[in-house]
Amino acid sequence: MKIEVNLYASLGKYRRSDARDRPWAVDVADGATVGELLNGLGVPADEVKMIFLNGLHAGREASLKEGDRLGVFPPVGGG
Repeated sequence: MKIEVNLYASLGKYRRSDARDRPWAVDVADGATVGELLNGLGVPADEVKMIFLNGLHAGREASLKEGDRLGVFPPVGGG
C-alpha cells in the first residue's frame, strides 16, 4: 500500500533523493506501523520528536492504511 511521507527539517537527509522538499509515496506492507516505515527509511528513533498521521498526533506504534499522510519532525532548538 502507498503512504505519503514528508520528513521535515534535519530529517530531510533521509528523504528519497528525488523528493527534495516535498512529500513522496512510500510502499509499505499491509498492517505496517509508523515505526516500521521509519525504520525502513533509516530514520533513527532518537531523531524523531513529533509524528503526525493524517494531521493528528501519532506514535510509532500507529498502524498505517492505504493513502495515509505522514509528517515527521525532529526536535527543534533555538532561543
